[in-house]
Amino acid sequence: MSLFWIVIRQLAEIQAMATSKKVITRADWEKKLNDVKVRKEDMNKLVMNFLVTEGYVEAAEKFRLESGTEPDIDLATITDRMAVKKAVQSGNVEDAIEKVNDLNPEILDTNPQLFFHLQQQRLIELIRNGKVEEALEFAQEELAPRGEENQGFLEELERTVALLAFEDVSNCPVGELLDISQRLKTASEVNAAILTSQSHEKDPKLPSLLKMLIWVQTQLDEKASYPRINDLSTAVLEDPAV
Repeated sequence: MSLFWIVIRQLAEIQAMATSKKVITRADWEKKLNDVKVRKEDMNKLVMNFLVTEGYVEAAEKFRLESGTEPDIDLATITDRMAVKKAVQSGNVEDAIEKVNDLNPEILDTNPQLFFHLQQQRLIELIRNGKVEEALEFAQEELAPRGEENQGFLEELERTVALLAFEDVSNCPVGELLDISQRLKTASEVNAAILTSQSHEKDPKLPSLLKMLIWVQTQLDEKASYPRINDLSTAVLEDPAV
């Protein structure tokens, strides 16, 4: 976080300078970094936010005890949310829907797109398991009526049913629907909806801050030569190439 604000400040200063790049030495850069004070409490909250949002309940509980940082939601709800996410990732969509309704029936009642995507995932799992007749019946009874009311849903349904037209899905233009990535996409959507229903951010703050850091460094690269972070996993400052 401290580096992000330093880069922002430095960028603002350099914007008004001539087009030639300014050279910032490591000593000057590190001095600016050290001048920025970030409270440990704020850093701890950032870590807790990440653990809670991503569902690391055991790590969150351990971090709570070690740092004294209280999460903004009941940690017990993380276990329930992760059970829903795991059910979708395993292809047990009916079980996932039941668990969501146990948590909060209003989540699906007030989010028709999420409910459609869960039902679509159920259809995909039926096709994956070779249950053609059951898949067709399910599509006609459960998904077709929703497609009649929403053009976007209808197009998604047509893409999904197209899987049945190909014996070899590797040659199917919509074969990616059977990839595990589709399950992960649906699971992520459910996870976000549950978090929103609990008045919690659906995305952790830390990745967003890192994306902002990358963007700011890219902007600053056009104006100055400075020690930058090239590897986010280590956050080591590297001197610019001469």
